Amino acid sequence: MAIYIVTGSSRGLGLAMIKELASRDPTEVSLVIAATRKSSTALDEIVARESGRVVFIPLDVSKEASVSSCVEKVGSVVGEKGVDVLINCAGVHSWLEGKTENMADLDYQLTVNVVGTHNVTRAFLPLLRIGKSKKVANISTVYASMTHAEMSSFANCPAYKISKAALNALTVQYAMSYKDEGFTFLAVSPGWLKTDMGGDDAHLTAEEGAHAVLNVVDKAESDSNGCFKNIFAPGWDMYDGKDIPW
Repeated sequence: MAIYIVTGSSRGLGLAMIKELASRDPTEVSLVIAATRKSSTALDEIVARESGRVVFIPLDVSKEASVSSCVEKVGSVVGEKGVDVLINCAGVHSWLEGKTENMADLDYQLTVNVVGTHNVTRAFLPLLRIGKSKKVANISTVYASMTHAEMSSFANCPAYKISKAALNALTVQYAMSYKDEGFTFLAVSPGWLKTDMGGDDAHLTAEEGAHAVLNVVDKAESDSNGCFKNIFAPGWDMYDGKDIPW
C-alpha cells in the first residue's frame, strides 16, 4: 500500500502518471499526491472521482516557502505512514533561436529543473525515511546525455539540456549520500511524448510514457541507485530499457 508524490502533475506526463497510479489496486497504491502549482480540469476530475485517494496539494518548486508549505500539508495527510515514492516531474523547457550565445534563460531553467528538485527532495527526506520504498525518481531526458550530444544536436534547447545534465549529476550525488539509508535515487528519460512540450509528432502518448516510467520506478532496486534509465517501449529500438550513458 504505497504512497506516491508526483510533482508537476496537472498536465502531460505528470498527470498521466497520476491517472496510472489511481488506476492501480488500492492494496498496491493507497494514496497519490499530485503536487503542482495549479490544478487543472483533468486533475480535478481525478481527485473528485477517487474520493480522497488522490489529493492535490499546491507546490511551486521554485519557491522555498511553497515547498515547505507542501511538505507540511503532505505530512498532515500521510501521518506516520510517510512517503514511499517521490517522482520529481516538475520542470521547464524552452527552444532557442540561433546559437548558444543567445541563451538567456539558463539561470531560470537551472532554478526550476535543478535547484527546485533539490529543494523538494531534501524537504521530503524526513517523510521518505519513514516510508518503506525510499525511492526518488527524477524525470530527465536523453538530451542530457553528453555522450549522445551530437545525436541530439538537432534539438536547439541548450538550457534545457544543460539543466537536465545537472539534474543527473544531482541525482548521483543524492544516490551516493543516501545509499547507506536504503534509498534508491535514479534519473529516468521518459521518451519523446505527445504532450504540450513534445508536440503531436512525438513517438509515444503521455499515457504510454507514464506506464513505462512507472515500470522503471517499480522495478528499481539498490542496483539502480544512481543510474540514468531509459524506458522500455515495445517496438522501439531507442526505448530499450537500458542505462543511458552520461
